[in-house]
Amino acid sequence: MSTGVTISSISDYAILGCGSVGYAVAEELVEQGKDVLIIDRDESRVESLRDQDLDARTADIVEAEAADLVADRDVVLILASDVEANKHAVENIRELNDGQFVVVRASDPVSGDELEALGADIVINPSSVIAESALRALESGELEYNAGKLAALLEQTGTRLAIVTQDSPDPDSIASAAALQAIADHLGIESDIIYLGDVGHQENRAFVNLLGIDLVQWDEVGDRSIYDTVALVDHATSAESEMDLPVDIVIDHHEPEREYEPEFVDIRPNMSSTSTIMTKYIQEFDMNVSEEVATALLYGIRAETLDFKRDTTPADLTAAAYLYPFANHDTLEQVESPSMSPETLDVLAEAIANRDVQGSHLVSNAGFVRDREALTQAASHLLNLEGVTTTAVFGIADETIFLAGRSKDIRINIGKVLDDAYGEIGETAGHSTQASAEIPLGIFTGIEISEDTRDTLLELTEEAVKRTLFDAMGVEGSEGSNGS
Repeated sequence: MSTGVTISSISDYAILGCGSVGYAVAEELVEQGKDVLIIDRDESRVESLRDQDLDARTADIVEAEAADLVADRDVVLILASDVEANKHAVENIRELNDGQFVVVRASDPVSGDELEALGADIVINPSSVIAESALRALESGELEYNAGKLAALLEQTGTRLAIVTQDSPDPDSIASAAALQAIADHLGIESDIIYLGDVGHQENRAFVNLLGIDLVQWDEVGDRSIYDTVALVDHATSAESEMDLPVDIVIDHHEPEREYEPEFVDIRPNMSSTSTIMTKYIQEFDMNVSEEVATALLYGIRAETLDFKRDTTPADLTAAAYLYPFANHDTLEQVESPSMSPETLDVLAEAIANRDVQGSHLVSNAGFVRDREALTQAASHLLNLEGVTTTAVFGIADETIFLAGRSKDIRINIGKVLDDAYGEIGETAGHSTQASAEIPLGIFTGIEISEDTRDTLLELTEEAVKRTLFDAMGVEGSEGSNGS
């Protein structure tokens, strides 16, 4: 638009074709104090509009006269149900004045494309608008229903609620658990956040410590019978059998790997993070979200979407916008820049030195490791190398090969790659962008581990793991390089 003003500051509008849609728009604009001129060929309708103190005039919108009548208006909305008439109106307006902002009603995508080609700035399709509105109403209704069902189930808790995260929880899992704990507290229910593995990643440890989130290791729980309600949040792998407790609630943005029969299920693969789902529940319960929970949820969303650069949905952005004013951004900065342990630095150095790059895929052997979580950090760091879109870093610990994979290649599902490569001989978990595998060392070597056999084991393992992994990635058997 050539007027140099924004739509929100415009006061002069014209509506061509005033059926039910045009009348609804006119009412809203007048309510906002805008000056609206209505053009319609139906004389009785025009008279009726005038009786309601609206500025309406009789003219056929397909004629050049209609374009002349609205030539001084900044915005023209062409809203007749007759799409052919709308096309003529656009042509007439563009011939007379190319600077007006023109919004036109279409009937389908084809007519929409034709109207854009004729010079319409915005094309609207009432059917699509109604469908989107219906879907938003449905989503809102479903959320209200689910929140009521969740509240009723939580309120049945007799003693204590167990909120179970991933075995080795990441920020999304921790934040989602903290949000559910806040909801439980809002309802007067006592709860604990439980994990079965360890919090190994420095960033995750900083996240928990800085926000003061209390996590309980399952092995340290004395009286486990106190948990009469169990909820799994952002739980990539099942721990039901290990906990020996029935699961009542499952909330996740990934389909579970095992079958559950919980009373409450909310699984939304169309969401990028469970933190986004939990933010919606926080809003639905009309709670005063604490700074700690808001900061945790915002970081959970950012971590899962790589700061909104990966698989981000409008729901993620809306949730983040809601959380932003309540979050502590100094704490976020501290979480995102944790100190690197000497062990992690050693593993990263080893992984860099031993990298094997084939095409855009990198596989590296970090040798014998003490901190398995350092493999995850190394895989993430190596993904920043120029030309590299997929990384896998593995190391040996406790007679087991541990492997961490990362990918930003939309053509590759790293979780499926690791499952294809090692699913039959070990345990794998993950999804399209990050995954892990644990493989018994003896499967590859058959050699008893001792100080004398360490180097041999390392060589045999490296060859076997790399070959299997590159094959699963679909890389031809060409010689790799160290990427230098």
